[in-house]
Amino acid sequence: MLAYALAAFFLVLFAIGALRDRRRFSNAVYLGLAAVFVALAAVGDVVAHTPFGLGTWVVVAVLVLLALGVLVLAGFLVANGVKMVRKEGRRPANLLSGLAGLGIFGVVALLVAALSVHSRALTIVAGTTLLVVGYVSFLFLCFVGYAFLYGRLRIRRDADFVVVLGSGLSGGSKVPPLLASRLDRGRQVFEKLAVRGNEPVLITSGGQGPDELLPESHAMADYLTARGFPADRVLREDRSRTTEENLAFSRDIMERERPGAACVVVTNNYHAFRAALMSRRAGVDGQVVGAPTAAYFWPSATIREFAAVFLAYKWINLGTCLALTLLGAAAWWGIE
Repeated sequence: MLAYALAAFFLVLFAIGALRDRRRFSNAVYLGLAAVFVALAAVGDVVAHTPFGLGTWVVVAVLVLLALGVLVLAGFLVANGVKMVRKEGRRPANLLSGLAGLGIFGVVALLVAALSVHSRALTIVAGTTLLVVGYVSFLFLCFVGYAFLYGRLRIRRDADFVVVLGSGLSGGSKVPPLLASRLDRGRQVFEKLAVRGNEPVLITSGGQGPDELLPESHAMADYLTARGFPADRVLREDRSRTTEENLAFSRDIMERERPGAACVVVTNNYHAFRAALMSRRAGVDGQVVGAPTAAYFWPSATIREFAAVFLAYKWINLGTCLALTLLGAAAWWGIE
């Protein structure tokens, strides 16, 4: 009963937070905690109400399936890491899914070793590692789950601007497929707003990198106009070098053109939730929508996005990890 009450409590907090502003990471945590307590309550009900001890076997079966699922996930991540390297090269960002898979196998091996050798010290090390990994994994699942929900929002009807975030040019001047998908999605959003009677303006946002022949926003605008998009409905933000600057400088343009206007920000689907968090911090009144991304690219990109969000709240997250580590160290000290 207590677990259900806690689940309801966190669900209420989630609803309040989502109504106030959907662009909060706390919403993801509240929803995740509600799901955890619902699961605990359901497991408790199964154990308590299933006759002849079958409930215990059901719980064991669920735990076995979860363990197998973890191993399958680790194998998938390693395979994806290999594919990323083959298709995208050996840049550090492309190694993330493979390293995550190897990390999961490493934690599993540590737990198996601790149980096999019956060493209390090794068990404490494994337990401490499991606590830290469990905390990070919980936040990751919250991030992925809420990002999925956020990406299903309907496009707001009152937007006056569509802001398409840049992602880099290929060959110094060409729009690559990843950026093209953002521009195509931005055009779709623009056309939906126009059909509703709005007179939206599309802002292409991106400055000129050291290896680029022209500002990214110019290449983005040229891509659109070459495909029949009305040139008089495009504004170019050509100073930004980061996503934070994309949002801040685009906000300045919107305030200059139509003070107090709302917008829809377009990026790729793996980046949408973090861009939403950043848009809130930048004071942008905007919903963020995502464009499709190649399936093989999504795992590493999502891990990278989560790592950035995790470090954006580094004091609480690293502090919690340190507290869990110190708890394990205290237990170790106690056996000396």
